[in-house]
Amino acid sequence: MPKKKNNSGFTSTQVLLVIIVIASIVGVIFASSRLLSQSRKASNAEAAEQIEEIGIALDTYAKDNGDYPSTDQGITALWEKPEIAPMPVNWNGPYLEIPIIKDPWGRDYIYIRPGVHNRVGYDLISLGSDGIEGGSSDGEDIVSWIRPDE
Repeated sequence: MPKKKNNSGFTSTQVLLVIIVIASIVGVIFASSRLLSQSRKASNAEAAEQIEEIGIALDTYAKDNGDYPSTDQGITALWEKPEIAPMPVNWNGPYLEIPIIKDPWGRDYIYIRPGVHNRVGYDLISLGSDGIEGGSSDGEDIVSWIRPDE
């Protein structure tokens, strides 16, 4: 009587296929994390650019009107003439073509006049990706008194 051959192991093709699948999954995870990191960096850069753009508009407003908008007037004063004191003496707006209200994460920019950090000017703040004051790395605040290249 002939013996039955027992083929209970994996073939080299099956092992190779499993290795390829695992390598593909690892590659996708690695690429996704790198893309996510680049996306966070891009959002931080966009917030810094918007703060810079708002800052230029605020400086122009102050030049025309003798001072920056009050905290109560906010950055809305850059595209709508304020109707609360102190009334601007020579409002020549809008100072921004497109109103910038929200940061790249969809939260309002925080505007304080006079600033806590810039007592003669203003503080303009995005709380970053985490939406919490402070933070580090990707959750770091983007602020008007410190430039990213400093």
